[in-house]
Amino acid sequence: MLLLDVMLPGGSGFDFCRELRRTGQTTPILMLTARDTLDDRVLGLDVGADDYLTKPFAFRELLARVRALARRRPAMVPQVVQVADLVADLSSRRVTRAGHALELTAKEFALLECLLFHPGQVVDRTTITAHVWDDNHDPFTNVLEVLVRRLRRKVDDAFEPKLIQTLRGAGYRLGP
Repeated sequence: MLLLDVMLPGGSGFDFCRELRRTGQTTPILMLTARDTLDDRVLGLDVGADDYLTKPFAFRELLARVRALARRRPAMVPQVVQVADLVADLSSRRVTRAGHALELTAKEFALLECLLFHPGQVVDRTTITAHVWDDNHDPFTNVLEVLVRRLRRKVDDAFEPKLIQTLRGAGYRLGP
């Protein structure tokens, strides 16, 4: 995600955003600027920004808008994702492992989805909790570890190779 001010040294954020979109960049862009007229907001959105927030702003609102943009799936994200013999249909929320259907709760699916969006990469606690829970989640509980264990039980316990890996102090990774 890109937080972009309109007034940049040596250029315009509007022009920079327009150029990014012209080259095919699909990275979500949030314009964060003091330029607050209706014409400025419309121009920002028309040149390719996904959202536009004017200064001054409440930090909570900025975080909520960042989370909202992060939840959006880019148009190029496939609806069916496969890692080894794990297949997830993101639109129907159906998951199979070695051809066997897995029944996942909404939170388990959200966790799996977060890991699927970063195949082979280490995903940290902050990224996972932002994807799975809302602002009221207490990051100092062990609820994430409990959720990972429940997902592991369904995805890994009866199958080889094990796909959900813990990297102590770093996060979790999905991959063979």
